[in-house]
Amino acid sequence: MSLWTEFFRSLSQPEYVHILLNPLPVYGLAAGLFALLVAALARSRPGQSLALVLILLGAVSAWPVMKYGHAGYDRVYSMSNDTAQKWLNWHMHLGETLVWIDAAAAALAAIALLATWRFERFRRLAVVLTAIVALAGLGFGGFVGFVGGKIRHSEFRSGPPPAWANTKSDDDED
Repeated sequence: MSLWTEFFRSLSQPEYVHILLNPLPVYGLAAGLFALLVAALARSRPGQSLALVLILLGAVSAWPVMKYGHAGYDRVYSMSNDTAQKWLNWHMHLGETLVWIDAAAAALAAIALLATWRFERFRRLAVVLTAIVALAGLGFGGFVGFVGGKIRHSEFRSGPPPAWANTKSDDDED
């Protein structure tokens, strides 16, 4: 089997697609926030609009990341040792929180775009709120990725996972 065939076959595995997609929310928010800062310094409305679109797309990408993460959970759990399973549980819990932070960032970015075009007096407030929530999503997303790296990479583990992440939750038994 060629490497290309193996690669395309891997795209049917949700845990692999999750790994491919999981940087998008973090990198998307980082790029959007950087673009927003540059546009603000340059006092460029079109630049701010582009930055808000980047934030919106980066934040929305958290949903497919979560979808594929959930779909691949059982397979990754079954091939992991006890310590990795604990990290996986914590990673999933954090990811389920992150998706709501990113949803708020996406909603605020959409409102800020609308304000840019229709409700000028709310634009500045909407842009500032978007930046604050996107920054929270960026920081929390980085932490979720940090925890996720400990699942399959024991060399990243410098200590045990939190004590409460010891077993699968009742919600995971489905």
